[in-house]
Amino acid sequence: MRTKLAFVLVAAAALSLTACAAPEEKPAAAAAGPSASAGPALNLTPEQNRIVPAKDDALAALVPADIRATGKLTIGVGAAGSGFPPLAFTATDNKTLIGNEPDIGYAVAGLLGLEPVVDNTSWENLFIGLDSAKYNVGISNITVTEERKERYDFATYRLDNLAFVTKKGSGWKVTGPADVAGKTVAVSSGTNQEKILVEWSKEAEKQGLKPVNIKYYQTNQATYLALGAGQIDAYLGPNPSVAYQVAVDPKFEIVGTYSGAGGTLQGKIALTTKKDNGLVKALGGAVDKLIATGDYQKILQRWNLTNEAVTSSEINPQGLPKEGK
Repeated sequence: MRTKLAFVLVAAAALSLTACAAPEEKPAAAAAGPSASAGPALNLTPEQNRIVPAKDDALAALVPADIRATGKLTIGVGAAGSGFPPLAFTATDNKTLIGNEPDIGYAVAGLLGLEPVVDNTSWENLFIGLDSAKYNVGISNITVTEERKERYDFATYRLDNLAFVTKKGSGWKVTGPADVAGKTVAVSSGTNQEKILVEWSKEAEKQGLKPVNIKYYQTNQATYLALGAGQIDAYLGPNPSVAYQVAVDPKFEIVGTYSGAGGTLQGKIALTTKKDNGLVKALGGAVDKLIATGDYQKILQRWNLTNEAVTSSEINPQGLPKEGK
């Protein structure tokens, strides 16, 4: 999730902080449920064959006149550097930005009758760009929070989930604290998922069960090596990065997902635009149109993210509370 979380979670760093598949492309298998996984069939080349739907006149009419006059939709993506597969990262040519976030941007722009202009920047500069109107919209795994709603408008397009991943064939399903009691589970230090796992371990103990044996590794590579070697039972990480891992390495599978916001609130990822600039209804309507046509599901399927699908776009829903509230 991104509360400076989002890609921080995807990168497994600190809490405070990615077209229907073309006929010739074999997308990763859809993650239809917690146990779904996919084969190594992601298209990582510069030739993405993205969905760019035809202009929808009714949606285009919702775009503010000043933006419509430019003929462009400027899109900020905060994935500068190594990027965050499968959300936003560079293709095999080491320069073309690919992933779920650019795909959503191209599709939304098409429906609005605008040319997508995607700029890959840093997380901090993404918000500076939104504030200055350099970017019309941020599409960068941005979680809706109550604090952000004071400055930005949101149109949701994906759930914000965490995922438990195990070796394939484990037969294990994770739905709550009792399922991880006594298990050895890896997590990244200083992240929201660590906080949740610690809470689950305490809850398991309250139920008279064994605590979770929590392990930490310096890198994702080390974590998955440990998982593959049977040194740990599972890893709890951001669903997008876990979904990418199981898509490219089929010896792993997702055995459970959980809201990145915790047990009392479903975290939500949203298209983000400057507050009261008049664009948010057009953005939300475009997401709804993509859902209705099936293009939305195909975009998520390309990146093995269908387990984060929404049924409709919400405008400025309840967000993560302010700290201390």
